[in-house]
Amino acid sequence: MELLIWIIVFSLVGGLLSVVVASSFLLLPEKHRSLTVPHLVSFAIGAMLGASFLGLIPHAIEHEYAIDAHAIGFTLLLGLLSFFALEKMVLWRHCHSHHGHEHIPELDRPDHHGGHHHDHKHKSAGPLILIGDTIHNFVDGILIAAAFLTDVHLGIVTALAIATHEIPQELGDFVILLHSGFSRKKALYYNILSSLGTLAGALLGYFALSDMQQILPYVLLVAASSFIYVAVADLIPGLHDKVKPSESLQQISLIAMGVIFIYIAHSTLH
Repeated sequence: MELLIWIIVFSLVGGLLSVVVASSFLLLPEKHRSLTVPHLVSFAIGAMLGASFLGLIPHAIEHEYAIDAHAIGFTLLLGLLSFFALEKMVLWRHCHSHHGHEHIPELDRPDHHGGHHHDHKHKSAGPLILIGDTIHNFVDGILIAAAFLTDVHLGIVTALAIATHEIPQELGDFVILLHSGFSRKKALYYNILSSLGTLAGALLGYFALSDMQQILPYVLLVAASSFIYVAVADLIPGLHDKVKPSESLQQISLIAMGVIFIYIAHSTLH
């Protein structure tokens, strides 16, 4: 029961708290948001990569139901390719497509294909954002539960890594919802509902995986591949928009800070 409480608390940290923190950024002037979000993205990249390579993968290797090296490599590869396929099917793409940009998306911001987003696209984007976010949050909840079932400290680190990524994501989604015609109150309400998908996924993961310890190493590796994919395929490319040496150094420093944050959290908890 104590473990279930841990899972509930940190699934709320990874989901609900991220929404609340992201919504608070909307109170800032757009100029300040534009300066802050890229820093959060760089930090999130470091946190997600740190959680993958310093936490999830080592724990999968050291698990009591350890799998051989070839199965580890195959699972990571299959996970990466699967997330690529999911993104291609537009299930998760909107969850990450705005993170690497140095400003909050505007109505006429060029899209990834060189075109422009128009009002009618933003009106239809709102429901899609909410559906996709709910699916994404649900899967995050399952990953948090799997990490806690392996080790409480790993669960905390995983939830923290998810939270660092969710904050800039939710902020971008808030702006899209507002541009889709949602009021601030309505956007916050639906984002909170969507964030509860993390709790639902965590509860399902806890009850489904408690008696299937032998598959936990695979779930941890899938979690690692999801973090690696989001960081490398979705977030890092956007950082290349800034090419000045000072900007690049700042990005590298923040990524390193994200890794160090996870390392310290993991080491301190242990």
